[in-house]
Amino acid sequence: MNIPDRIVSEIELKRNTGERGTRKFIAHKGIVYDVTDCPKWRLDMHENLHFPGQDLTGELQEAPHEDNVFSRPCVIVVGKLKVDA
Repeated sequence: MNIPDRIVSEIELKRNTGERGTRKFIAHKGIVYDVTDCPKWRLDMHENLHFPGQDLTGELQEAPHEDNVFSRPCVIVVGKLKVDA
């Protein structure tokens, strides 16, 4: 996977929820993804469990899919998540 050099802060991640024309970002294992164009995220929530604008690393351990879900054509790799101290 090619990860852009862009660094996304936690605040920027939380602001990209699809509201007011923003994109829908999620983070997983330190990587930020844009899932705006993914059908499973079109209603601003994934499977009635996950909201955009969040780091889903801990939540995806129980998901019925593997990490390869992030290689789908609708998923765009945005950059790396900068965890605010």
